[in-house]
Amino acid sequence: MANFIVEFPLKTEKYQEDILNKRFEIGRQIYNSLVNVTQKRYKEMIKTKKYRTLLSSLTENKKSDKEIWKQINDIRKQYGMSEYSFHEDVKQMQKHFKDNIDSFTAQKIATTLWKSYDKLFYGNGKEIYYKKYGELNSLEGKSNKTGIRIINDTLVWNDLKIPVVIDYDNYYEYQAMQCDICYNRIIRKYVRNKYKYYVQIVFKGNPPVKVDTETGKSKHYIGNGDVGIDIGTRTIAISSQSDVKILELADRVQNIENQKQKLLRKMDRSRRATNPDNYNEDGTVKKQGNKKVKWNKSNHYIKYQKELKDLYRKQADIRKYQHECLANYIISLGNKIYVEKMNFAGLQKRAKNTEKNDNGKFKRKKRFGKSLANKAPSMLLAIIDRKLGYYGEKLIEINTFESKASQFNHFDGTYTKKSLSQRWNDFNGIKIQRDMYSAFLIMNISDDLKSFDIDKCNDRFENFYRLHDLEVERLMGKKNLRSIAI
Repeated sequence: MANFIVEFPLKTEKYQEDILNKRFEIGRQIYNSLVNVTQKRYKEMIKTKKYRTLLSSLTENKKSDKEIWKQINDIRKQYGMSEYSFHEDVKQMQKHFKDNIDSFTAQKIATTLWKSYDKLFYGNGKEIYYKKYGELNSLEGKSNKTGIRIINDTLVWNDLKIPVVIDYDNYYEYQAMQCDICYNRIIRKYVRNKYKYYVQIVFKGNPPVKVDTETGKSKHYIGNGDVGIDIGTRTIAISSQSDVKILELADRVQNIENQKQKLLRKMDRSRRATNPDNYNEDGTVKKQGNKKVKWNKSNHYIKYQKELKDLYRKQADIRKYQHECLANYIISLGNKIYVEKMNFAGLQKRAKNTEKNDNGKFKRKKRFGKSLANKAPSMLLAIIDRKLGYYGEKLIEINTFESKASQFNHFDGTYTKKSLSQRWNDFNGIKIQRDMYSAFLIMNISDDLKSFDIDKCNDRFENFYRLHDLEVERLMGKKNLRSIAI
């Protein structure tokens, strides 16, 4: 069954905020204590010869690896590296803080850590980190029957009772509150130099349909037909029967990024002025062996830190809002949405080989880590998939290596490898922007998700070309990204 989340502000008093801050800190300490315990076990486990041998003997064949994985999981359980073991560990810790943290909330803290280890085990994570002071800003329960509960529009948690601000005149909030509650999450956000507190209620079922108060019609709907999207690190190309677009992902976050850079430079100057003994003559930080470098913070530096924290919050909110809006637009174009399977984690990694360009200068090893962090294309795909799930559909991933959308020419059925700088295709005088053409091909993928349906391409090309030219005309004269090349 699907779930959806609605966030409501909490009407807190000063003493309640103090109690909540105390509980967030206790939650952080429990998390770090659990990291300390589990890391010792993990390090002992990876030292064993049997465990290392089993990992090295894995192949990509699921059938042959089945028995090996069983043995690996057995070793992990022996060393207490399982979600159940984590729950048992946290149970002992929670007893000391039972007046503040209930057992279900403590179990959710343990589950959060287990998910990090689960990613580490299967190659999607690198290292388990401790949480610094003030970094844990979310605590959640497991149900609405005990622990963190909502009772009569009031957040109830142990001895705390905080009113929840619900606007029943708002159709969406009213309809949401008629649904059954799965569990609740308390969120702390740093807004304009102070913390504000919210509760995220996780409801069972599909979210209510948002309605335009003036017309009474639904604001969002799902279309009918095929949609192809070619997503990059900074842009997205969209192709459907009714519209063709190429857009910059979360274009409003760049302004915040510029503000961040200015603020970081101020912080660096302040830190250098306050800690001159920590720097060498060339401006690099002095190495002090195993000793941790001690930094003194000026009042200005602390002020800048708070401003930076607020900017990060703004940037995340803007990015999420823009992705939600874009996802609604894409879903309105069609119900069958196709996208190439992307490895964003691979794009974030630095290049391994040192290479030189044509001028003999060394190429940068940095790749797309910064743009991926700012634009978050993976988040957009996750949002699209979630919204499609409300209608019984899902995001369809095509085989990137088999299809080769960026190389294919549907006119003659050939594949031509192009350099990344080549942004336009020339088909006997017909010039088409590369990303939009890729989106068009993805839209016309065959049922095997490996090859393109030539008949569909031919039937739909005239309409696509007309919409393509309209989009190019819209972008002409505007300040566009170099990757769009319009």
